Formats: sequence, C-alpha cells, structure tokens
Amino acid sequence: MHMMIEEARLSRYWSDIVHRLTPYVPGEQPALAHPVKLNTNENPYPPSPAVQAAIHDELGGTGESLRRYPDPTARKLRETVAAYHGLAVEQVFAGNGSDEVLAMAFQALLKHDRPLLFPDITYSFYPTYARLYDIDYRTVPLDDAFVIRIDNYSVPNGGIVIPNPNAPTGHALPLAEIEQIVAANPDSVVVIDEAYVDFGAQSAISLIGRYPNLLVVQTVSKSRSLAGMRVGFAFGDAALIDALVRVKDSFNSYPLDRIAQVAVTAAYTDDAWFRDSCAKVIASRERLSAGLTALGFDVVPSAANFVFARHDGYDAAALSAKLREREIFVRHFRLPRIDQHLRITIGTDAECDTLLAALHALLDGEGR
Repeated sequence: MHMMIEEARLSRYWSDIVHRLTPYVPGEQPALAHPVKLNTNENPYPPSPAVQAAIHDELGGTGESLRRYPDPTARKLRETVAAYHGLAVEQVFAGNGSDEVLAMAFQALLKHDRPLLFPDITYSFYPTYARLYDIDYRTVPLDDAFVIRIDNYSVPNGGIVIPNPNAPTGHALPLAEIEQIVAANPDSVVVIDEAYVDFGAQSAISLIGRYPNLLVVQTVSKSRSLAGMRVGFAFGDAALIDALVRVKDSFNSYPLDRIAQVAVTAAYTDDAWFRDSCAKVIASRERLSAGLTALGFDVVPSAANFVFARHDGYDAAALSAKLREREIFVRHFRLPRIDQHLRITIGTDAECDTLLAALHALLDGEGR
C-alpha cells in the first residue's frame, strides 16, 4: 500500500505521455554464475580476436584517448561497413544499437497522416515506439503458420516495418517478396529490420540502389557477438540517411563511443570469423530443432539464432518456470496467439543438450 501511495505521489510530475506508455520489457539477465541463458538471443561464441586487439590498441597503456570525444559521424566505421556492403558512406548510418536506429527511423521517416503497418506478431518494441512518438499504427495478422502475407501490405499506409527474419517466430521471407513489398509502396518508407538476417535469410541491402524508399536496419549484437557494444546500422538512400542524421544531431551527437567504433570496425575486417560463427549457430539450430521435434514439440522453421516452439500437451509458461528452477532460461511471451510458445536462443551444443535433457525429464514427469 505504501508503495502505491508513493508511486501516485511521484507520478503527478509525469508528462501525459509517460502515463500512457507501456515500456518494452527486455529478457531477464540472471545474476547467476553459470546459467544456461537461452532467452535474449545473444551469440554463444566470442567476437573475433581482432576486436580485443583493436580495443587494446585504442586504450593504449593509459587510456589517454578516452578523455576526448569520439568522432560524432563514426566516419571510419561507416566507411568500413559501406565498403563491406558495396555502398557509399553516405548510405550508411550508425547508432547506439539497432533499437536506437529504429527509434530514429520511427521519428524521422514513419510518422505521417496514414497509419504505420507492421505484423501483429513481431518485435514488441515497434508498438512501444509508435506510442512513444504518437504514431498511428495498424497491425497486420500473420497467417496460421506465422507467415507474413505480402499482399496484406498493399493498402494505403504511412510506412511499413517488417523484420526479416521475423521475431519471435524466426520465419523469413525470400528477397523477391521483400522487393514486392517495397515496389508496391513507392510513396512510403519500408523498413526491413534484419537483426537476424545472417543466420539464414537474404539481406535487402542489394535492393537499395533501385528503391529510394527502402531502409535496411542491422545490428552487430547477434551474428558478430557484440551485444555488449550496442552498435547498429541503417542502410538506404542518402536522403533517408540524412533524415536519421538530423534526428540524431538533435538528440545526441555522440551516440557511439571510441571503444565501440574501433571494436566494430575490427569485427568487419574478420569475415572468416564471422562466417564460421554463423555456421556453428546454424548447425546447432538444426540440431536443436530436431531434438525438440523428437520430444513432440512443433517447431516453426527458423532462419534466426533462435527457435519458436510449442508442445500441445504442456503449458509453455509452466515449462518456462520449471526450466528456470533448473537455471535454464528461455523466453515466454504472455501475448495472444503465442502464449503457448517458447522462444529459445541457440546456445552451444552443450547448452542445447542441457535444455533437451531437462525438457525430457519435465515432459516425462508432468502433464498440462
């Protein structure tokens, strides 16, 4: 009761929008020594050794460089990433994680008179951003197999956001269908959120030269094992990128620190490490999917570094709680249509085996 009274007293200072917000809830970060952490889609393997070397060189013996502000344009990083993708540097925007990049895209490119469109089952930050920036939006239902139907995005709109692969389902659209969506909406910006693209989908970056309304967003958090560095990118026509820069420089001119810039630049120079890491995750994903199927789970075909699965005989929330008691963490969403599914990050084979063994024991011992 005391806490409720205190909250009510303090909330009188809130602006109206704060009262109306339902903030995004990130996955749990357990304070345990050795959890089997399969709930936040982190890469189970370390980043390239080139990253550690670059950080060491930047810091030097005294860390002298840290007393100076970083390059506000992240020019060297953007040049490196632009060359990697065959783009001009003016077609690349860098921000503090792809979440920040998406937030700036919502502000700069997706707030119009007509509603924004995105799937009904998707990354739950999208409705949060829409409410934060007072953007009218409509959700477009996935079909019964959790597939995005591209014809549903041909209606008048003020912009479109589609993750490819989608989250939390892991389903991916082929590049030809992405292109159809972009081509069908020449008067709207189409944002393709490619946080998981490196684990089995086709990037839409190759379409940028033909479609000035296309913005592709990526992150180094997943496939390059740098979630702790908080760096994301947007790729698109120079006019779209300029809009993002104008928003950034009206909010924070220095979103990327020196360490992040040199670390991610180094990560992009070690393509062999990146490809090997992705290949290991993909192999483990197929292995885990087969193991879950053998236990009676229905697993959505995934092109991401996670799988989305349900078991008709057992309650997903109960399974998640029982796994947590064993210090195994997976993600459960209490949302319509998916409240009986678990989203399971791909860990090492040893972590996946621990999960499968625990599920085998739980499924043998308890019913729904």
